[in-house]
Amino acid sequence: MTLRIGTRGSALALAQTGHVADALTAATGEDVEIVTITTQGDTSRESLATIGGTGVFVNALRDALLDGACDLVVHSLKDLPTAQAEEFTIAAMPMREDPRDALCASGDRSLDDLPQGARIGTGSPRRIAQLKRIRPDLDVVDIRGNIDTRLRRIDDDLDAVVLAAAGLTRLGRLDAVTGLFDLDTWPTAPGQGALAVECLADEESSIAGSIALLDHAPSRWQATAERAVLRRLEAGCSAPVGAAAWLDDEVLVLQAAVYSLDGARMIHLESRSEGFSGEGHGRELLQAADALGVSLADELIEAGAADLAPLGGTA
Repeated sequence: MTLRIGTRGSALALAQTGHVADALTAATGEDVEIVTITTQGDTSRESLATIGGTGVFVNALRDALLDGACDLVVHSLKDLPTAQAEEFTIAAMPMREDPRDALCASGDRSLDDLPQGARIGTGSPRRIAQLKRIRPDLDVVDIRGNIDTRLRRIDDDLDAVVLAAAGLTRLGRLDAVTGLFDLDTWPTAPGQGALAVECLADEESSIAGSIALLDHAPSRWQATAERAVLRRLEAGCSAPVGAAAWLDDEVLVLQAAVYSLDGARMIHLESRSEGFSGEGHGRELLQAADALGVSLADELIEAGAADLAPLGGTA
């Protein structure tokens, strides 16, 4: 049997899907075919908020699954809506790549080294708020385009850009990084650095079982907790919200922050849950990770997060 994997056609999407394809062949011995699918998010240069949020990268891939054009699809997890559609299931989350944000600046400079009023590019409201909080003097420019397009703007019309370290790693472009932001002071997009391998919920068990061989439990625990924060807050792509989870021995540590759009105000909280080990029951630990995220989101709401950012989860 040949497994057909659907993916977006960007260089990054093809690179990360290639990693999944190689891992799937190594784990199962099955032949794999990569099917390239064009999404609205790939063809439009408008902001994500204008064209419908991160879901514009997802819908075309899911349509291809429903139409039988492929057997599974690979998403960047942060592109997926937090409410799982009943027709689909995330059969695996492979081991997560570095979830941090990276600064790529001219002259090998750090954020502190950039001159007063430096022009720095990003398309993320969260990153804009974080940058403005640290350096209110910066001229933050809204940009779109793939990684190479953004990097080319350094020394052209920008002094620096902020990108996900995971994407730079997968494309072999870590040479462009001049600084990495620590997660405990700069939480990133929930699920950043993680991939979701999705198939139809009623798919043959042999396909779902094959995909499940790629699942990495710690990555799924972390991403589940982070995405639960986003789901409970009902925060869309225009809301400056960050969340980061990691394991400290068998303790799942979760931090989340909500910013005002100008970065002037912030609520940043942390919570922990014990018992996360390979010996635990998989479903119970996923439920515990989800509960940790919901609880922390409720604390953010109680602390006034809805007064800072456009959130829906205040009921």
